[in-house]
Amino acid sequence: MQSCLEYLEAVPWVGEEEEEKVVSSVLRLQSEGIGVTPVLKRVSSDISKPHKDTFSHILELVLKSNEERGRREMKSVVLKLLRENNCLPSSSGSVDSYNEIIYGSCRSCLDSILILFKQAAEPEFSSNSTDCREPVVKQIYLEADNLSWMLEILTDRQAADEFAVMWASQQELASLHTKLPIVSRHHVSCITAKLFVGIGKGELLPSKDTRNLLLQTWLQPLINDYSWLQHGSRSFDRKVVEEGIGRTILTLPLEEQQSILLSWLGSFLKSGDNCPNLQRAFEVWWRRTFVRPYAESGNTRRLDHVTTPKVTEH
Repeated sequence: MQSCLEYLEAVPWVGEEEEEKVVSSVLRLQSEGIGVTPVLKRVSSDISKPHKDTFSHILELVLKSNEERGRREMKSVVLKLLRENNCLPSSSGSVDSYNEIIYGSCRSCLDSILILFKQAAEPEFSSNSTDCREPVVKQIYLEADNLSWMLEILTDRQAADEFAVMWASQQELASLHTKLPIVSRHHVSCITAKLFVGIGKGELLPSKDTRNLLLQTWLQPLINDYSWLQHGSRSFDRKVVEEGIGRTILTLPLEEQQSILLSWLGSFLKSGDNCPNLQRAFEVWWRRTFVRPYAESGNTRRLDHVTTPKVTEH
């Protein structure tokens, strides 16, 4: 028996199925009083350090990496493993602590982007040498990419509503946006686009005020960068983004829909293909306003007919 345990301790276990078989067999031996600790050390630890500390360290390593390939691959791996964790039963306390760690990193990235934007918006920045400008531009990209990745994680964990609140409140960052060359700033607009897509799909459910503030703060910067995003970003899906923006607008009260869509119309008529095409949202707003204005007193009966289910008495 001892030689078998020594063999199991030394040999690789190939695949999850084999690992589960070995562990379940060894645990049965343990219940019979046989010492199996050396074998089980492969899948359990005596270290009392909380898992959240390890997760925080892994997250920090990925976020601070600037090696493109390793960074890209580990972002994909961590995202996949967290998705697997999302499917497992766990206490709400551990879920909340992981989300707090992610949000702490989000705030740190936001602070960094704001500092970098201020630096890049200085009048003398554009006259600096390429060697001086490139590190700032690259760091803006890295921080924006970090935020986009963490937004994806939070969306998977159904915990991204607070991210929308944070992003909608970045008025200073949005005001600096126009002062930077588009090549430096367009990565930030990708975050806005991803938020609109998430809201449009119902993956994020921020409050009405947050949705309105998000549109008021970030829609115009997104429009300003739209041509570049279409042609300069391989991952940018115009149809998906436009559907997300339109659906987000249509969740607002009718008066706010009108204000935003009329402002968009002015931009669209000037820029055409270089502006998001929100025609479908415009058509829905038009019909709500002119074709079936349910809220008017003359149509309250019609509204009741549409919204109130018929009750059959038995």
